[in-house]
Amino acid sequence: MEQYIIKGGVPLTGDVTIGGAKNAALAILAASVMTDDTVVIENLPDVNDTKVLLNAMESVGVLVKHEDRHTVHINAAQIHSVTIHTEYIKKIRASYYMLGALLGKYNEACVALPGGCNIGMRPIDQHIKGFQALGAEVNLERGMITAKAEKLHAAHIYLDVVTVGATINLMMAACLAEGRTIIENAAKEPHVVDLANFLSSMGANIKGAGTDVIRINGVERLHGTEYSIIPDQIEAGSFMLCGAATGGDITVNNVIPKHLESISAKLRETGCEIIESDDAVRVKAPDRLRHTHVKTLPYPGFPTDMQPQIVAALGLADGTSIVTESIFENRFRYVPELLKMGANINIEGGTAIIEGVRGYSGADLSAPDLRAGAALVIAGLAAPDITTIDSINYIERGYEDFPEKLKHLGARIRKIDAEKEETRAHLLAV
Repeated sequence: MEQYIIKGGVPLTGDVTIGGAKNAALAILAASVMTDDTVVIENLPDVNDTKVLLNAMESVGVLVKHEDRHTVHINAAQIHSVTIHTEYIKKIRASYYMLGALLGKYNEACVALPGGCNIGMRPIDQHIKGFQALGAEVNLERGMITAKAEKLHAAHIYLDVVTVGATINLMMAACLAEGRTIIENAAKEPHVVDLANFLSSMGANIKGAGTDVIRINGVERLHGTEYSIIPDQIEAGSFMLCGAATGGDITVNNVIPKHLESISAKLRETGCEIIESDDAVRVKAPDRLRHTHVKTLPYPGFPTDMQPQIVAALGLADGTSIVTESIFENRFRYVPELLKMGANINIEGGTAIIEGVRGYSGADLSAPDLRAGAALVIAGLAAPDITTIDSINYIERGYEDFPEKLKHLGARIRKIDAEKEETRAHLLAV
């Protein structure tokens, strides 16, 4: 069993380079199958989720060639099946992006119901509603979603709730549908815009991505392209919180500061100094953070994927902070782990009431999901003694070289196989 073992209490300092956005990469990889030409994708994050999706794509005949760790060539001219039903694809939520991509290209797709982190209900009703509006018949049976149409046609689709997944899926399917599709109440997240830019580079006609109304004029075919994925705002925000929680001074490089504005604003409220440049953000933390209030909202609001990380930091702030989760109802599953470290957090419905403590103590922890795992790492970095974190497979779904990047900032952290190590003292030669 692999673990992270951390001896914290050291202010993190220095520079860290952020990789490609996982959430954008998953959508773009799926969309790359919509042409028979070769697509070259650069700045691809080397994380478990992208590996799983690439394996699933190969299982139906997509040719995948890695130029280097972060560059991949994809050719989908020889796809032999529109059914993706593997144990791999059930592990990630983004499996359903293959529905929109394959349906758009072949007018038919069959994909296993999506998996991923257990952070709450993420219904697919808006996906189904949109596919049906585009002319597809959709069925759910034995854990599979099947969508089929004689020919997709344009539609005016109003999403009942702001949903990133449905916006992405419908945008892909509509690119090759006949006529002009309008998606209202669309998600505005950076990875939605990145997918739109990628599809446009393949010849799609998309206007309005980044606003709540997206207009798509269907085209007959898409062509090959070379495209570089945007930086990962959640990885960047996580490192910013690492600096804030440890009283450090960190510069995150290769970022788009505008994507980080909601995170930067909350860190300023806690007393951090935020210094922005064209492609970097520096976080200089005070001796102790101040309390603040946070509510998660769709972009450009504070991202739900950063909620666990900021709670871990605010657990050390002076005063009472209130964090309200408005997106996913199970997002506080990590709080019992922080309580083991001495945090004072009470959950009332979708709200965490946080009475800041002077410090955390090390503990043996287990990551319940991807972003919660990052939060536990942040807490461990702030605790002056030993913390171990199990179930790091969740963390490695979305963070590339996490321990190595933290070590570069001065963290004492190791990834170990607990079954092969003999003594705790030996483990802590970090």
